Amino acid sequence: MVITVDLGPRSYSIVVAAGALGDVGSRLRELRLGSRTALVSDAAVGRLYRKTVTSSLEAAGFSVAAIEVPEGEGAKTLEVAERCWNGLLAAGLDRTSTVLALGGGAVGDVAGFAAATYMRGVNVVQLPTTVLAQVDASIGGKTAIDHPLAKNLIGAFHQPRLVIVDPAVARTLPEREFRSGLAEIVKHGIVLDAGYFAELERDLAPLRARELGVLESIIAGSCRLKASVVERDEREAELRHVLNYGHTIGHALEAATGYARLTHGEAVSLGIVAEARLARRLGIAGAETVARQERMLDALGLPVRDASIDVEPVVAAISRDKKAKDGRVPFVLAPQIGTFRLVLDVPGADVRAAIASLRS
Repeated sequence: MVITVDLGPRSYSIVVAAGALGDVGSRLRELRLGSRTALVSDAAVGRLYRKTVTSSLEAAGFSVAAIEVPEGEGAKTLEVAERCWNGLLAAGLDRTSTVLALGGGAVGDVAGFAAATYMRGVNVVQLPTTVLAQVDASIGGKTAIDHPLAKNLIGAFHQPRLVIVDPAVARTLPEREFRSGLAEIVKHGIVLDAGYFAELERDLAPLRARELGVLESIIAGSCRLKASVVERDEREAELRHVLNYGHTIGHALEAATGYARLTHGEAVSLGIVAEARLARRLGIAGAETVARQERMLDALGLPVRDASIDVEPVVAAISRDKKAKDGRVPFVLAPQIGTFRLVLDVPGADVRAAIASLRS
């Protein structure tokens, strides 16, 4: 399946197909870009897929420089970005050249940030290898590195020229990493498409079993939903806030725990639960809407409670949310499955109570 992200002169395609990593070179050649490329990946992903991608690129006439970055959130630092810039310089990349990000969301973020800032912007192609990156981080042009006090605080919007999603890759992921990506899929259904959410409820068992046909259908559906939002709000003016459902509290949980104890998807899952309960406390959502979200997350093996949460550090991290406007932090809440509402000035007591509820 090919999904077009229609952004006028910045439009690009998302290719969702099993085995698509082997076609990177030919698809890149169709874009008529310069012949020099840099392939950014971490060691673990590189061992699995670097040879496939490199061979495809070289067969299509591209030169390939390999740049290795740390695994996980540790890649998203200024020091690693500088390592990428140095690698691009050493390989002689210019403004016609292309940076390819092969890996999970962290690799995509730092490679995209390096591409956005090197020579004031060069081409970037996203080759996401985790479910989380395939359905969310690789689409929409948000690139970033972390600050010690807040996740994704330093970044830029820089749309890719192409996104290639190979659902077969998801079958090789460790179980925890696979489950982590499912949180973003659930998020899309909750706030964007009730029919898609119902499809997820129907296909929970084959999805957890990683049946390839179901994986391809579900991942493509999530990519379609993400693309539709990006098309209508490229730079997160308002509508795109919908994609932050579960993230206002989820990102704060990550920051408060040093980006070490929870995966991003686990934090988002807890954030969804807390924000659903917050909606119920505020009279915005009914009990069954909240229960359906918790049942799905639990059935997919994602956390819906955490007894070790310390409320105040999470609240402090929320106050530093980069989406705040004049000190007011917006919360995306779901009145019903498939709908959303942006709410400002949420009482602090209700936010604390929703976070505290995760402990029981």
